[in-house]
Amino acid sequence: MGEKTNTAALVLIPPREIWEPIQRIRRVHDRHFERWMPHVSLLYPFRPRGEFGAARPLVAAACARVEPFTVRLAEFRFFKHRRSFTAWLDPEPTDEIVRLQLELAREFPDCDDVNRFDEGFRPHLSVGQARTVYEIDALLAELSGEWRPLEFEATEVAMIWRGPKTGDVFRVAKAVRLGREAVEEATSSPPGPR
Repeated sequence: MGEKTNTAALVLIPPREIWEPIQRIRRVHDRHFERWMPHVSLLYPFRPRGEFGAARPLVAAACARVEPFTVRLAEFRFFKHRRSFTAWLDPEPTDEIVRLQLELAREFPDCDDVNRFDEGFRPHLSVGQARTVYEIDALLAELSGEWRPLEFEATEVAMIWRGPKTGDVFRVAKAVRLGREAVEEATSSPPGPR
């Protein structure tokens, strides 16, 4: 397999029926709203889209080792960067998502960029950015005051891609189910992106 690219990722995507409360926030506060759907990055960058067919059995093998689980989006947190801040929803239980990410990283050890932070991999669903500590404090206070927790069943991992042009958007090429169904799906489906 070839080198990883920032035009592909493995992500956990909430079901579309619960997107609107998240998107309402992202439309106003997230400069990446157009490019990315609501998601939790598991491996990014990832293998190019042309290699999704070859990568899919490895993704399925990792997913087969993790049963579906319930994710709750209840609290907002933030990351501090050198000159900015990122606001995010904290997907719980963290340990289930960390375990899923670890299984995927075992199959793709060179796609470990999300593990390279000082505190390691931290599952998060980004909702916006701020430039100062005052802006991020105000944003989190605003969001927390009106937020109603959401829950969804994590049943699959999405292989997503975008074209190389600036401004192109990510789209799902293939979803791979978690648990025993992942192995059955990988052995019964022909390889290749869909």
